[in-house]
Amino acid sequence: MSSKVETRQFQAETRKVLDIVINSLYTERDIFVRELVSNAADALEKFRHLSLTEQPEFDAHVPLEINIDCDDKKHTLTIADTGIGMTAEELETNLGTIAHSGSGNYLEELAEAAKKDVNLIGQFGVGFYSAFMAADKVTVQTRSWDGSEGHEWHSDGGGTYTISPCEGLHRGTRIILELKDDAHEYGQKFTLERIIKQYSTFIPFPVKVDGKKVNTVEAIWTRSKNEITDEEYTEFYKFIGNAIDEPTYRLHFSVDAPLAINALLFVPQENFETMGMGRLQPGVNLYCRKVLIDQHSENILPEWLRFIKGVVDSEDLPLNISRQSLQDNALVMKLRRVITKRFLKYLREEAKKDAEKYQKFWKTFGIFLKEGVTSDFEFQKELAGLLRFESSAADPETMIALDEYVERMKEGQDKIYYINGSSRAAIENGPYVEMFKKKGVEILYTLEPIDDFVLSHLGEYEGKKLVSADSSDLTLPENAASDDAGEETTKDALASEIQDSLCKWMKGILADKVKDVKPSSRLVDSPAMIVNVDGMMTSSMERIMMAQGAPEEQLAMGGKKDMEINPASPLIKKLADLRVKNETFARDVVEQIFDNAMIQAGLLVDPQQMVNRNYRILEQMAENK
Repeated sequence: MSSKVETRQFQAETRKVLDIVINSLYTERDIFVRELVSNAADALEKFRHLSLTEQPEFDAHVPLEINIDCDDKKHTLTIADTGIGMTAEELETNLGTIAHSGSGNYLEELAEAAKKDVNLIGQFGVGFYSAFMAADKVTVQTRSWDGSEGHEWHSDGGGTYTISPCEGLHRGTRIILELKDDAHEYGQKFTLERIIKQYSTFIPFPVKVDGKKVNTVEAIWTRSKNEITDEEYTEFYKFIGNAIDEPTYRLHFSVDAPLAINALLFVPQENFETMGMGRLQPGVNLYCRKVLIDQHSENILPEWLRFIKGVVDSEDLPLNISRQSLQDNALVMKLRRVITKRFLKYLREEAKKDAEKYQKFWKTFGIFLKEGVTSDFEFQKELAGLLRFESSAADPETMIALDEYVERMKEGQDKIYYINGSSRAAIENGPYVEMFKKKGVEILYTLEPIDDFVLSHLGEYEGKKLVSADSSDLTLPENAASDDAGEETTKDALASEIQDSLCKWMKGILADKVKDVKPSSRLVDSPAMIVNVDGMMTSSMERIMMAQGAPEEQLAMGGKKDMEINPASPLIKKLADLRVKNETFARDVVEQIFDNAMIQAGLLVDPQQMVNRNYRILEQMAENK
């Protein structure tokens, strides 16, 4: 046999090639096991297809499987398959791809492939050479399905390799790795079982480690939806999501264009971020032909969909793509776009099908969709239709979509109005909705501080501008309802010259606390309110920034506020008289009116100053009695 051993030179500089494989393509050493098992699965799949047409007789009885054996004492690892096998010529061609690349710019091409175009990687047979990440020497024993003589390939990853005949082989391929001193862990059973379960759980053939089948979970996403029971879906969800509950929603779909995709996505029942358990890790794993490419992938879905659990499998991805290359890969970006749009479409369909169930989902996971509106312009339009808010036209238990609001808009109304508050009761008892009630104009209640950021980023919906009710230039539709109440308010109001004089005097007292004081055309019962002049920052947005410790100069970017007063309010009319009779007392009343309006706007005031002022006002009232 020794006379038939042929020693051959690698034509390319193999050591440099291996440096590229180890340092540029792969971020984790465990990957070499995944690559070798994937190659074995491919060989089995090829034989299965070939047997349908050729009906080979050689070793026809041998089951299709992958066997992995390890020797912790000899520090060896063997990965064997019963697949299609290779002839001597195929052995040299398949493992000599690097050897056969004789062009002078080969290394530069491979390096560029590693950095930029991962689609080129597969052309160089790099997956097999990842074995040298962990092995000093690699031996490949193989025999083709046609029964021809078996052969052995051997190399230490240096400048040469040998090919020689090898007797006594069955159909398939056996790879024997003599492990490096710092890679002895790969000769241990539990290490290999862990890697198989992580990367190769869904290989469609049995993968056995020391005779024990490791991949026991079926890749049900490849089956037809009609063949899968609810119980199977639930069990798979619990496995893939490490969950104990049942999913709220389940999306299982397959497409062939623009990419070949099989996806199975689940929405859990609980949002653990709101339970103080920290930021969620992405829950979707990316596969290529049932082989794990990226666990808890940060690339396959936007970050704001990190609550989703499941798998995405695309045959269009190169199998030995690295995680570092994922974020730059055009195919992955296209995959991300297709899956995200499909999931958002699914949510819209579910919301129409069962509004009550969707509202429950919204209360749990709506915060993530709001995050998407503020951070991801690409999907903003789709997300806008999924937003839900309480409304003056709906009962407290019901949240409505922007589409419902638009359908109910008054004739001549071209804006969508909203107002933020700490609770529905606080909003409905506040000054900002008084004229909306009188005119019968619907207004959205945004009860979370982030809601104003969301609607501000959105800007408009279906061509209708989104406007906060605390804006100073707010106007309501003229024909929204009878303006009898408004006429009565005007009739009972202070004379216009007294209004102007009073506003000017109040502005002098408040000084730089407000930009201006002016009469209001929309207050009905309340004596005053704070409004935003330039609309750049609503009161709720300012509250968030203050809570986050934003510097004063940043808060000042929102501009100062105006205070609007109600000329028909009994308090304001009495104030006009009081400033003549007792200006010192009247000044305290002005300051208190301002603080009250600030509190109703949800903005901070100096509590000690307000308490001291209240005592002075009470003392003055007691003396007058």
